[in-house]
Amino acid sequence: MDKTSGQKRASQFLFPPIDPFDQRMLDVGDGHRIYVEQCGNPKGIPVIVLHGGPGGGCSPAMRRYFDPAEYRIVLFDQRGCGRSRPHASIKANTTWHLVADMERIREALGIDRWIVFGGSWGATLALIYAQTHLDRAAYLVLRGVFLMTAAELKWFYGGGAGQFFPDQWERFIAAIPEDERDDLIKAYNRRLFSGDIPQETRFARAWASWENALASIEHEGPIGESPADYARAFARLENHYFINEGFLERDGQILHNLPLIADIPATIVQGRYDMICPPASAWTLAERWPRAELRMIPRAGHALSEPGISAELVRTTDALARRPEALGF
Repeated sequence: MDKTSGQKRASQFLFPPIDPFDQRMLDVGDGHRIYVEQCGNPKGIPVIVLHGGPGGGCSPAMRRYFDPAEYRIVLFDQRGCGRSRPHASIKANTTWHLVADMERIREALGIDRWIVFGGSWGATLALIYAQTHLDRAAYLVLRGVFLMTAAELKWFYGGGAGQFFPDQWERFIAAIPEDERDDLIKAYNRRLFSGDIPQETRFARAWASWENALASIEHEGPIGESPADYARAFARLENHYFINEGFLERDGQILHNLPLIADIPATIVQGRYDMICPPASAWTLAERWPRAELRMIPRAGHALSEPGISAELVRTTDALARRPEALGF
């Protein structure tokens, strides 16, 4: 769950724009081709950046959290979104496909180990990847933690967050008949996969607007509609993953498997007033993870672009670049 649209605010903490030195479409099987790019220093510390959603896609702004002289930055659009094809497709599109795609990328680029950097759903995917490939994640940098639990989904789609934003909540539920509002993920699923493209787009925009409106602490009212193609991919993929409970074997699986990554160091950056992914998840994760350090940002919500969050993420990546030998690079 993540905001990738809306007004962007400049931050003194971000590095200047950098262009990719490598862009490619990687065939990962199952009819999917995913967009992959590299930028920064080809001989630098490798880091893979995981966007949110699922379905958000990566953006040039995500390159700017890393010193291009020190890092070999790898970004990709996950299956079905951004520049990956087929667009908005849920066929052969699960958490485990994405984990396998990350390994295909790593092998294709000849990388042994890398830092894994992800926010929101990207943090979820980072944790699951690290728990699956213990020897490949040298360090995790997580932002706006989402653990893919039933409680988190109930908070955001069951009225919890709506208690703080009743006006936005009313817009989100207005198009759903009252007798279907007990399960909004399922109600939206019927409409996002109806086969009627105008209807799918209309409900996709409503789905995306609910999330985007709550992403920043500076929210002051409704945000403009997302572009149709973006909204449809974002909403369909998020809904597909959420209705299938992240394709995990059990609720709370990430915390249950946390001992597997007990020896992997991590930094967790969390907005104190995150309404999409409340701080309780980040707190619980840090409490149970001996080598994780939680940095709670006092005046920040969920968005990657929040100034306090941006500043802390850049401080983290700068600090890691100063001691690559400690990470085995």
